[in-house]
Amino acid sequence: MWLATQYGYYSIVKKAGDTYFVRARVRQDLVNLVKLLDLEAEVLEWDQADYRYRIVVNQQSFLVIMMKLSTTLDYPNFKGRIEQVEDQRNKLGAYHQIWATMANFQSEEAAT
Repeated sequence: MWLATQYGYYSIVKKAGDTYFVRARVRQDLVNLVKLLDLEAEVLEWDQADYRYRIVVNQQSFLVIMMKLSTTLDYPNFKGRIEQVEDQRNKLGAYHQIWATMANFQSEEAAT
């Protein structure tokens, strides 16, 4: 699952049992998440991994992450919010590209 939030961009995958990896390409994104949730999680760095940074959480912590992120959605426009957040602003161009790519899918779908 990819999550683009005002705190960072995350890829979350379920591993064995009730273990989840919350992964990020930017360390600060995980630091933001740990701080927001007051999690007792260490930001790990795996130099050779697709996503260099990660925290490992159990299912309960994963559910807390999802609930907390849902309660922080207080803006009418995601890209507008990202432009306002100092440590996320540098991702704005990438989010515009993702938006345009997905808009193309919508246009293609509507044309068929």
